[in-house]
Amino acid sequence: MGMTRSVALAVAASCLAACAVGPDFEKPAPPAAKDYGHAPMAGEVAGATGGGATQRFVAGMDIPDQWWTLFHSPKLSKLVGESLKANPDVAAAQAALRQSHELYSAQWTSFFPTVQGNFGATRQKFANNTLTAPTNSPNPTFNLYTAQLSLSYAPDVFGANRRAVESAEAQEENSRFQLEATYLTLSSNVVVTAIQEASLRGQIAATERLLVLQHQLTEIVRRQRAIGAASALDLLSQEAAEAQTAQTLPPLQKQLGLARDALTALLGRLPSEEPNETFNLDDLTLPADLPVSLPSKLVEQRPDVRQAEANLHAATAEVGVAVAAMLPQFAIDAGTGSNALQIGQLFTPGNGFWAEGASLTQTLFDVGALLHRRRAADAAMDQAAAQYRSAVILAFQNVADTLRALKADADAEKASAIADRAAGLAFELAQRQLKFGAISQTALMNAEQTYRQAEIQLVLARANRYSDTAALFQALGGGWWNRKEEEHRDG
Repeated sequence: MGMTRSVALAVAASCLAACAVGPDFEKPAPPAAKDYGHAPMAGEVAGATGGGATQRFVAGMDIPDQWWTLFHSPKLSKLVGESLKANPDVAAAQAALRQSHELYSAQWTSFFPTVQGNFGATRQKFANNTLTAPTNSPNPTFNLYTAQLSLSYAPDVFGANRRAVESAEAQEENSRFQLEATYLTLSSNVVVTAIQEASLRGQIAATERLLVLQHQLTEIVRRQRAIGAASALDLLSQEAAEAQTAQTLPPLQKQLGLARDALTALLGRLPSEEPNETFNLDDLTLPADLPVSLPSKLVEQRPDVRQAEANLHAATAEVGVAVAAMLPQFAIDAGTGSNALQIGQLFTPGNGFWAEGASLTQTLFDVGALLHRRRAADAAMDQAAAQYRSAVILAFQNVADTLRALKADADAEKASAIADRAAGLAFELAQRQLKFGAISQTALMNAEQTYRQAEIQLVLARANRYSDTAALFQALGGGWWNRKEEEHRDG
């Protein structure tokens, strides 16, 4: 009966808790901005290389969850999929999510009483010359067996438990978006690294062709010098030009090696396990339609902004926890059990006992510790609010920067393509003129050298468009909200 009354008292006390102290979290309103400043949000950006070189900004267009497939490269899609499964950063983020979920579940149990069972057995001897015998036996030595159930419950009168659970749930949400941010960053890094590899291979190939031409020109000038048709200055100038071209090759080869190592690491592998897949720009297709999310939607799509929002939610709830700690603390305790001198008599009539009680505790003097903790919680909430605003500003900046870059990339590719086409036509003309003896072999090689240099610049311009296209998908959040199956999430 005592235990029943205790539980009833606990339930009644819980019903008194009509509200939780501290501020209620309010989801921040999206920015009122309608655009990204002077960055383009609609229209076309056209290069001049054909085959999907024209891209179109589409305001409000949704983003597929596997946005990297828009580059139409099976090899690239395969490696992105492998990285999302094997990269240890993903495993770490998944474990962090599981941990935060379990901590939330553990915090949620604070709404319920705690019941503990205890069994004890002792052997005792009393001082029979000074104390009254606790048993009817003349033997001062006896055994005592105790079986007991105890119940403890802290009614959530001021909502401290609810605020703590609210904070734990927000922290789980933070971990969830940390996992999404890991997916997004990892997939973007794989795509950009593959594009970088493709760019470097194109630059190396063009540089090697240019170096062959430079060497041939050096040999021609050397023969001309031998017969007096060229001066020593001509020869030295050409040798210097060849050396300068050769000087550019090792850094490109170094960068290619580093890119391959980076790609291998992104796949969660050691350098000795380098993937067989290699990339050239011709393996990739430039996505034609580019999504431009409305500013009001961007804050919902960016995992880092959602993380910052969850942090703000948790910090707001922690203010309530700190406020509740300054108020009276209630507790209800009850217990029932049995004592017996023989274990077989533990639950016989007359050996049972019970106790119940309630307490109220109020801190009267702690040198201001609780007050300072409350102020610290307020400061943490202000910090989280400022970090949220910073995350929003960074998100908008990322999108604006990428939109501007794509426009500039298209213009740069167009100019590079025009220069490449002009240099190519000049080289073809020089080849025809050489057949008729109108120009020298040296003039032809100079024309081809100009053409190869224009090729390198065109490769760089194309690669920039691919890289900044991937950066746009990353800046807009990557389409995680369209994932139909939790392919990569663990737990």
